[in-house]
Amino acid sequence: MRTLIIHNPKSGFGSDAIFEFERSLVHQGDTCTFHEIADGETPEELVRNAEDYDVCVLSGGDGTVTGLLHALRYRDVATCVFPSGTANLFCANVGNAMEPAALARACRVGHTALTDIAEVHWHDAEGTEHSRGFGLMCGMGFDAQLMSSAIPNKKSMGEIAYFAAALENPRPVVSHFTIFADGVVHECDGITCMVANNAMMQGDIEIVPDCRMDDGLLDVIVLETSDAVHVLKPIFAGILDRSGKSIGRPQIQTFTGKDIRVVSSEPIPLQVDGDVIEGTVTSYETSIYPAANRMIVDSMSRYHAEDSEAPRFSGTDEIAYPEA
Repeated sequence: MRTLIIHNPKSGFGSDAIFEFERSLVHQGDTCTFHEIADGETPEELVRNAEDYDVCVLSGGDGTVTGLLHALRYRDVATCVFPSGTANLFCANVGNAMEPAALARACRVGHTALTDIAEVHWHDAEGTEHSRGFGLMCGMGFDAQLMSSAIPNKKSMGEIAYFAAALENPRPVVSHFTIFADGVVHECDGITCMVANNAMMQGDIEIVPDCRMDDGLLDVIVLETSDAVHVLKPIFAGILDRSGKSIGRPQIQTFTGKDIRVVSSEPIPLQVDGDVIEGTVTSYETSIYPAANRMIVDSMSRYHAEDSEAPRFSGTDEIAYPEA
C-alpha cells in the first residue's frame, strides 16, 4: 500500500495524533510519504503526484483539507480526511470514526464514496478576481464576522471562541441579499447569507435538512434576524430536532441550486470554510463539482454503501469493532 500524508502542522492544537495514525496505517512492505505543508505551498503543488499513491491523506483544519480536495477533484486517487483542526466539521460531516486507528483501518479496507466539492469566486476592492474550493460552506456577513473575531482565541479556547465572538457583537448588521439560484431570483434581508455543500455544525445539528455532498446541489442559507440573540432560536430548534425535519429552523430561509450568485446591498466580510477573506466584498458566486472526490468512508459514515467493495489491502478484516 502506497500512502501520501499531507499535514498542516499549524492547524488546531498541534496534536501528535497524525503520527499515531501513521503508525497504525503502515504495515510491512508498505511505503508512506509524509509531507508537512510549508508556507507558500499551494494545494495544486502539494497533490501534483497524487496518482503515484493508493491513498492520499489530508490532515489539517477544514480550510486546509477542503482546499486540497478541490485540487484533487476528478483525480484517480482515494482520499482520507484526518481531523487535525479546531472544529473538524468536514470530518464530522463525512461521519467516519475519528480515532487514528479507526481511520487507519478505514484506509486499508478502502471503501469509498463519490462526493461533491464546491468552488467560490469573488472580486476584492481593487477588482481582482479570486477563487478557491470549499467543502463546507462560504458566507458573507455575520458568520464571517464571527470567524474573524474568533481567530485570536481559537488556539486557547477551541470551538468556544466562536460563541464568545457572537456575544461580543449582539447587534449585527442587516443586509439585503439578492440571490440568483440557477437563474431564479430571491430577495432576502438578513445578517448572513451562506452557501453550503455540507451544513452540519457542532453537536450533529443540521442547519438545513438533507444537505449532502453527494447530491450535486448547493444549499443557500439566509439567517433572517436583526439580533444575535435570535440566532439561539435555530440552535435550540436543532438541539430538539437535529435533522431539522420535524420542527424546522425558525428565522432561516433556504434555497438550492447548482450555480449560485449572492449580491449584498453593501460591502461585508466573506469567509470560506472558516477562513476569513481579507477586506470586504459585495458579491460572490459558487458552483458545484458533482462526484469529484473518491472519499474513504467507514461503516459509520452516512455515505457508506451496504454493497461496498471488499478490502483492498492485506492485514484487514471486515469487523468494525472486535468482539471483547
